[in-house]
Amino acid sequence: MKVIIMAGGYGTRLGNITETIPKPMTMVGHRPIIWHIMKLYSHYNHKDFIIGLGYKQEVIKEYFHNYHIYNNDFNIHLGPREIKTLNSHDEMDWKISLVDTGLNTLKGARLKKLEKYLDDGLNMLTYGDGVANINIDELIKFHKSHGKILTITGVHPPSRFGEIIEDNLKLVSFHEKPQTSAGLINGGFFVFDKRLLNYLTEDENCDLESGVFGELAKSGEIMVYKHIGEWECVDTERDLKHLNKLWSEGKPFWKIWE
Repeated sequence: MKVIIMAGGYGTRLGNITETIPKPMTMVGHRPIIWHIMKLYSHYNHKDFIIGLGYKQEVIKEYFHNYHIYNNDFNIHLGPREIKTLNSHDEMDWKISLVDTGLNTLKGARLKKLEKYLDDGLNMLTYGDGVANINIDELIKFHKSHGKILTITGVHPPSRFGEIIEDNLKLVSFHEKPQTSAGLINGGFFVFDKRLLNYLTEDENCDLESGVFGELAKSGEIMVYKHIGEWECVDTERDLKHLNKLWSEGKPFWKIWE
């Protein structure tokens, strides 16, 4: 089963940060957020990745091309340029396909352009900016149980300003940055079978959310897996700072691999 990661958008809400790097390469701790996402899937033994590239794709390509250097200690003999690694990382069995899907391509067309690399059965899809303590095994089990084309993960979004619970104008409780108590949004962890590709084209204006999902919903081909745990995405600089704060304090809820 392949894991597709959409990593081609501009990430404009991050301002100056994404002038030189794409959003999936924004750093959480000492690693880019795309690494954290891949570690989550790897924890559940899904280690065959396809990354759909676009904006600043050379940054992502360069990172994985030089992965051993970035993530190992090594010594180097400058004359013959012989390099010997002094340790090893834990991602030796990852397989990563880095595919240019276009600069201005919307998500549906990006996925369609990756069709020839996908498995014939089920595949998974996620965005390059969201983390969660989601159980991938349970997500797949749920998808297999209903036989529909697509499973979307529904999550409770974290409140950006804190949630006030009141009763007759009296404050009952206050949470600084909780997940809101009502309503679900698309959390970006999908499972689908290849029938989904029949609804897509390589026209760069082919999107997923704004058109295809609506069509599939009308025909009853989308089911929602409710993730009751934590989820956050890097949409703004404030979000990035919050995830880094959790990491530095030793409280990264998505770090389920240790």
